[in-house]
Amino acid sequence: MARRRGWGGSPPADDAEASRRIVATAVDLISRTGSQIGIADVAESLGVIRQTVYRYFPSADALMRAAGIASVDAFLDRLARHVHGLTDPVEAMTEAVIFTLDEVRRTPHLGLLLSGPDPHTDSLTSAEAREFGVTMIRRFDVDWAQHGYDEESLRDLVEFVLRTMQSFFVSPGSPARDDAGMRAYLTRWMGPAIAAQERG
Repeated sequence: MARRRGWGGSPPADDAEASRRIVATAVDLISRTGSQIGIADVAESLGVIRQTVYRYFPSADALMRAAGIASVDAFLDRLARHVHGLTDPVEAMTEAVIFTLDEVRRTPHLGLLLSGPDPHTDSLTSAEAREFGVTMIRRFDVDWAQHGYDEESLRDLVEFVLRTMQSFFVSPGSPARDDAGMRAYLTRWMGPAIAAQERG
């Protein structure tokens, strides 16, 4: 029996292409399985040995993080569509949190980008996560300046909301709230903190 050729019979032209194809394969596998995958899964899908993948990504966490970064634009597009037309900061942020928590449950590589390999660490409020958050809310239809937000307070808002989401990553609750329950909870408790900037 002929030996199966790696890379689908079409080896990458250089390291950059190899890295892109590994990440693309990881994203595809996660999208299809809805779960965190390992180096062996990606290697098998590409028809290469695990050491080939390890050459570009030293661990499964590193690969998942790269997959998360590669998925950011698509996630931001979906989020922007979800909150389109919402101009109230409280409503927009509440819906954004609910949407993001739901997305993370379906796409674990996105969760790793936001919270790191250990959600109990400070990685969710790292500079990378905060920049991701700022990029996210700038795509909303909210006129942040009109509601009293300057650059500094906008970044503070992002940190506050990331910390709120971190609490649900660490402990979703038992039983976990459905979307309606989460919406009511966030509007009641997170809402006044968001609206306080306009009153300040």
